[in-house]
This record gives sequence, structure tokens and C-alpha cells, in this order.
Amino acid sequence: MNYTNRFFIILVIAVFFIQCSSKTSESSKSEANPPNIIFVLIDDMRWDEFGTAGHDYLKTPNIDRMAAEGAWFTNTFTTMPLCSPSRAGFLTGLYAHSNGIEDNLARNEQSHKLRTFPAKLDTLGYETAFIGKWHMGNDDSRRPGFNHWVALKGQGEATNPTLNIDGERSVVEGYTTDILTNFALEFINKERDEPFLLYLSHKALHPNFVQHDDGSVSAIDGGGFVAANRHQGMYKDQVFTKRQNFGVAPTDKPALARKINNLPLLSEETVTPENTIRERAEMLMAVDDGLGQLLKALAESGQLDNTVIVVTSDHGYWYGEHGLSQERRLAYEEVIRIPLLIRYPAKISAGTIITETALSLDLAPTLIDLAGQSIDEHFQGRSLVPLFTGKVDSWRTSFLIEYFSDHVFERIVNMGYKAVRSDRYKYIHYLDLNDMDEFYDLQEDPYELHNLIDDPDVINALNEMKAELEKLLQQTDYRDKS
Repeated sequence: MNYTNRFFIILVIAVFFIQCSSKTSESSKSEANPPNIIFVLIDDMRWDEFGTAGHDYLKTPNIDRMAAEGAWFTNTFTTMPLCSPSRAGFLTGLYAHSNGIEDNLARNEQSHKLRTFPAKLDTLGYETAFIGKWHMGNDDSRRPGFNHWVALKGQGEATNPTLNIDGERSVVEGYTTDILTNFALEFINKERDEPFLLYLSHKALHPNFVQHDDGSVSAIDGGGFVAANRHQGMYKDQVFTKRQNFGVAPTDKPALARKINNLPLLSEETVTPENTIRERAEMLMAVDDGLGQLLKALAESGQLDNTVIVVTSDHGYWYGEHGLSQERRLAYEEVIRIPLLIRYPAKISAGTIITETALSLDLAPTLIDLAGQSIDEHFQGRSLVPLFTGKVDSWRTSFLIEYFSDHVFERIVNMGYKAVRSDRYKYIHYLDLNDMDEFYDLQEDPYELHNLIDDPDVINALNEMKAELEKLLQQTDYRDKS
């Protein structure tokens, strides 16, 4: 072997070891410096309620930026379309029947006992902050695992909110979304040596109601959706393009077709007013503004690309589908589907679109995973990290949806259910109503206009879904006692 060949081989080997050493160093650095985490939870935001999702007129440059620079999960669902249980699902990675937050009643004591991912990160050296709407009972006091606490009581107010700021209550004048954003900016701009978790839970897009301990609500200043002054009237002439099930009387849905006291039957006369849709759009603008401010602050401090940023919602909202307006809680697509966007350049390529089914329960194990920690076996959600690269051999093909009946909306009293949704079918079993179950072929009927529960041609598929529901209930037959 001549000198030139020996030199070339030595050079190749040297480069190989340098690269290996570099990768090991980068891996050690990543483990030694886990990412910051910002979790932005928007209240009642539909999965299609931002620009990239195809909304007609909404201008959401910063939410759209999240999709352009990170991952957009196009099939994300809450496992219980109700505020308090959905929020508990995000925090615990558990179904409502497992974490104990089953409704919007005063679950104050139970919510202090939850085993949450922020509490886990706190033990790992993260500086943690909760800012905004806790909404598991009206108790606004600090929950375990948070070093810094700024909380609304219950539903909170849209303007001039009363806040519990690290144990001291005071009225802060101004628009609530902007106020919460300012507290968030103050937290992320602090000088620190450790990583941080910011859990920013907005009041928007919820109407201006106050909640009582029995779960009932009363309007504040007439209720309604209150946008910041600078955004009011921004969309006054716009019209939202309705889905094909808009205003369609649910005559094939016995539970919804019932005549209940003096309530009108669901139809095009009972849909969400166009003005409400516009007001919600205007209310979202301050949330998008605030997200932009957070992104700018992170960039200016050199933290942007070492921060995992999540934007999502607790559940959707009716825009008149099936004639419905305010009665969330049901198992139809418009309220169980939620937006989910995650930005983290170290793991996610810009513009990634992920179509696999993601759940609200997946965020807790995902963020623990991204913090470099092993995932506890008690989680009922799954880490989404393997989906970032698309290298997944198998993924979930079904999930459980549940609701425990309450007495807030007269139309859906005694309509508790257990439901299962697969990639193709959905089966809804009502617990308190006899012979009113529903079955849909989502591939052929994505708007859920044709209840096939009595169709003999789908009996095999129906039986398979019934068996799948029982299997999921058995697999998740667990109550967190910690």
C-alpha cells in the first residue's frame, strides 16, 4: 500500500471518530440542556379556526407560523369535549374516568391531587409557571408542581380580571388575554440557569361567563365573546363557509331529536349566529398577537430554537352543525377535534404535516419524552415524538371518547355516553338513554348525517366497534390513586 492510500485511510478514520465524538458531545449537551417548554392552551378553539387550517377570513400569522416552522397535527382529538376534564387530560395523560375530573363541577380537592407533567418537570429542575385559566373548580390557589402561579378564578373575566398572583389576589385592569401574555413575557424573560416550563392557559375564546360551584354559569356584562378593543369590528362583514351538516335537523339522532320542555327542535333556526362566529374570530386576534410576542421574546433572548412550543385547545365549538350552538360535550367531529401545532427545530422539520391520530392525552408523555426522561407506565396517552420523523411501525387505530352527564344545558341532560372512534367508524353508546345509540361510517359520511345503527349492512362493523369500545374500557380501567 503506497503512502497516499495509507494517508487517505487514516484521514477517513480520523474524520469518522471526530464525527462520532461530535455526535456524542451534541447528545450529551442535549441531555445536559433539556429544552424549555411553552404550552399555550386556547379555550374552545375549533380545529379549523386558523388560517392554515383553511378558515375563510381569519388572519393568524403567528399560529400559521407554528405550522410553517413546526408540525401541524391534522387529526387531533380531545377524549372528553368539556373544559375541566379536557384540561386534566392534557396535564395527566389520563382519561377522565382515570384522573377523576369528570365534569365542570367543583373538583377543587381532586385537582390538587393530580399527578401532572408540570409536577414531574418541577422535580427534574425545571422552573415552572402556570398563567391563566385553571378551571377545575373555582379554587384559584396554587397547584402542586408550579413555582409561579397567576390564576383566574373559575371561568375568569374577559376584562379587568381578578388574579391570584402567587397567593395574593388583586384586580388587574385591562384586557385579560393581553394581561396573561404580559405575565408570560415577564416569566420567560427572567434570567435563569435552569430550563423552564410555561403553561399559558387563555380565557379566550370563551364567552364572558362566571361559573358557580354547581357547574352553572351566569353572564358577565351580558356575556358574549369579548374581543380586545383594537380588534372589535375587524371581521364585521365576513361570512364563514358552513359545513354540509350546518342547520340539518338531526332527525336520525333520537337523543337530539327529542322534544324537551319548551326548547325548539334543532334545525336551521337554532344554529350559532353569524355574529358569534365573527366575535370569536376577533377574540382570537389577541391570542395570536400574544403568541407573536412570545416568539419574538424567545428569539431576542436566543432561546427560540431550544424551546418546545405547543399550541392547542381543550375542545371545539358548534357553528350550527346539526343545528347545535352552545351544547358542546357531544361526540361529533366539530367538538372532539382540536388544533395541535408543535415547534421544536431540534426534532421537527419545518412544515411537517402529521396525519396520524393524536390525542389530548398524548401531550403529557410527549413533553416528558422531549425533556429527556423515561415515560411513566401509568400514562394512557402516547409520546408523539416518534411521529416527528414518520418512522412509526404502528400507531393507534381507535380511541375512547366519554362524557358524564351534567345539568348545565337542558337539551343534553342525561346524555352521558361512552364512544369509540376508529379511522373509519364511530360508535356512540348513551348510558342513560335506551335505544338511542349512533353509528357512523366516517369514510362515507364525514359530516355524520346518516346514523347507521339499525342498518343490517353494517352489523359486522358495528359489532366490531362495540367490541373495541369494551376493549378500550378494560384497558383503561384504572383510577390514579397517587
